[in-house]
Amino acid sequence: MSQPLNDSEMNTPVIAAQGATPLLNPPQISDEPASFKILVQDLLETLLLAAIVFVLINTFTGRYQVLSVSMEPTLHEGQYLLVSKASYWFHTPERGDIVVVKPLNGDKNSIPLIKRLIGLPGDTVEARDGRIWINGVAINEGYVSGPLGYTNRWTLAINEYFLLGDNRNNSSDSHSWGPVPKENIIGKAIFRYWPLELFGTFPHYAFAELEANP
Repeated sequence: MSQPLNDSEMNTPVIAAQGATPLLNPPQISDEPASFKILVQDLLETLLLAAIVFVLINTFTGRYQVLSVSMEPTLHEGQYLLVSKASYWFHTPERGDIVVVKPLNGDKNSIPLIKRLIGLPGDTVEARDGRIWINGVAINEGYVSGPLGYTNRWTLAINEYFLLGDNRNNSSDSHSWGPVPKENIIGKAIFRYWPLELFGTFPHYAFAELEANP
């Protein structure tokens, strides 16, 4: 029959048997693989979003540098323009627009040109008396560098546009290589973003004299 333990026996600490292996802490599961997976996923999502934004921006707009003096005094060599490629998806080009156009020679390596749209399909454009005449009406152009130094006459077909540089006597444009078809017009210049002090949109010129003489 067992004997009851006295107080001293009850308070005696239990000593583990010699040589016994102490209990180890349970293994910790590292969350490093999960964190790395999330990091990679975030990076891929960011790259995909950047690619989508890049494609959209280049689909609807283009950035072009002015490479000649043909548009002075409006635009100067070295300036940068943002061009809307979508502008003419919804309406036809308008007289007075500054546009970027592909050269007529069809060479894919040719540099796009920046000009002002003067003549619309069906117009008769005439250069005489130092001015441009549209359908027999002289138009007011406060943006040009000076009076014309040449004379000629052009009648535009149903899908043709007549483009001139604002620096009329120092510009390779429709007066030398003729009207251009609509498919050659890349887009409309909507604002200048460099240099920063000239950052802004371009005014749209209305030709009241043509509206008064339809």
